Amino acid sequence: MNITRIPTAPIAGMKPGTSGLRKKVTEFAQGHYLANFVQSVFDAVQPPTGFGGLTLVVGGDGRYWNLEAIQRVIRIAAANGFARVLVGQGGILSTPAASCVIRQHGAFGGLILSASHNPGGPDGDFGIKFNAANGGPAPEKVTDAIYAKTLAIGEILTVESADVDLGRIGTQAVGTMKLEVIDAVADYVELMRKLFDFAALRALFAGGFRLSFDAMHAVTGPYAKAIFERELGAPSGTVVNGTPLPDFGGGHPDPNLVHAKELLDRMMAADAPELGAASDGDGDRNLIIGRGIFIPPSDSLAMLAANAHHAPAYAKGIAGVARSMPTSGAVDRVAAKRGVPCFETPTGWKFFGNLLDAGRITLCGEESAGTGSNHVREKDGVWAVLLWLSILAARQQSVQQIAREHWATYGRNYYTRHDYEDLDTPIAKALTQAVADRLPTLAGQTLAGRRVALADDFSYTDPVDGSVSKNQGLRIVFDDGSRIVYRLSGTGTTGSTLRVYIERYEGEPSRHAQDTQDALADLIALADELAQIRARTGRQQPDVVT
Repeated sequence: MNITRIPTAPIAGMKPGTSGLRKKVTEFAQGHYLANFVQSVFDAVQPPTGFGGLTLVVGGDGRYWNLEAIQRVIRIAAANGFARVLVGQGGILSTPAASCVIRQHGAFGGLILSASHNPGGPDGDFGIKFNAANGGPAPEKVTDAIYAKTLAIGEILTVESADVDLGRIGTQAVGTMKLEVIDAVADYVELMRKLFDFAALRALFAGGFRLSFDAMHAVTGPYAKAIFERELGAPSGTVVNGTPLPDFGGGHPDPNLVHAKELLDRMMAADAPELGAASDGDGDRNLIIGRGIFIPPSDSLAMLAANAHHAPAYAKGIAGVARSMPTSGAVDRVAAKRGVPCFETPTGWKFFGNLLDAGRITLCGEESAGTGSNHVREKDGVWAVLLWLSILAARQQSVQQIAREHWATYGRNYYTRHDYEDLDTPIAKALTQAVADRLPTLAGQTLAGRRVALADDFSYTDPVDGSVSKNQGLRIVFDDGSRIVYRLSGTGTTGSTLRVYIERYEGEPSRHAQDTQDALADLIALADELAQIRARTGRQQPDVVT
């Protein structure tokens, strides 16, 4: 095999965030940008004995430039000595399916090409991240090592070869490396069969139960059709927008109430299906709406934890739960009543990985519509819908009935997230710095009729490996459990996104209000006042309210 060594130089701005490296397609496609990052990954993770005998998994969410990028990755992998590369047919693998394939085939790791819920198309976003042998996102020490390599890279290794036929399942050769194009759906479907009682779910649909699943022209379309329509017998048309498109049909594949408004409107109608759901660009997030009721992601995590025993995989109970710090404390109350531990981690799925690998937790989730379990090491949108279906089949109640009973039992954490998108970065950083500077003076003060019990910048010490992650979000916690949290998000590719999380607990069912924004009105006003959001940004209201 003739290996070509291409001289290169470091490229600025290649530091991966919690979800890998995300940039505009135009930036990834220019020159050696993608190749620089891929080679840096291989340089950072290569074992002392090299990649001989090892398998790499590669796949993406089907967004624009996915196929071209995969061809480049395959050539670089061959030149770097991998024995085998597994690629999803058509270049497709949802993020949870990629995690499944890595684990199922004992792979060294995988490269997932996705920008998650970000828009696609020629002017859209692109992304790439490395997942380790456990199937989960690389831990911080690995992403730091990758970044260090991007600052010192001098050459890229590749081979000269024709493009691989990614549409044909089977084995091909790229130099001395074996390239296997695999069914992108098969391993994942088989795993779901082991976790859930498919016979019970088929009986649910046979009895007239209706589901509306919006795949948002993203990667979960083939998985949803295979499972819900073919395996479980749901009627054709249950999955809408089910064909993955490079630009997601011109939509924004983020399953929230703004970008999935078509689904929301459908579910608020008198003749709505019993359950509505959606997933995002790469299939790791989920939106749950019952007939006439939206279930916020934080509440969905809590309700799944309280009812997981209705699925065979969790029938013996759960070892523990975890949530990201900005996620509401609803699941904490379930854990306390069930007598299992609850861990509060920084945002980013990699922080759940150690807890899952150590057997400390079974379920985990975050407020940004991600929930998952120990079956893979990623959040998983289709899995979440299957667990909801299992609960509905076992309890023979509506989503609304289950939610009302849950709040009556555990109390209700009124919770909202306000997103201010594409802010001028210096303004956004100055705003959060001003809040951080003020935090030491807030403890003990009374604000909005509540005493501030804690005001800090969240720091996390991993209970498994002892690593410390600082500066994970500014939080103001009141003595009644109410909270305001400020974070700058790293998931966008232009400007900065300020996320403000606001929460209040109400334990008395008779005082459960219908409208979350009304229930939180005084804390919403306080959050703006403390950070001077309108004054500093000129924004009169958030771009997205969840």
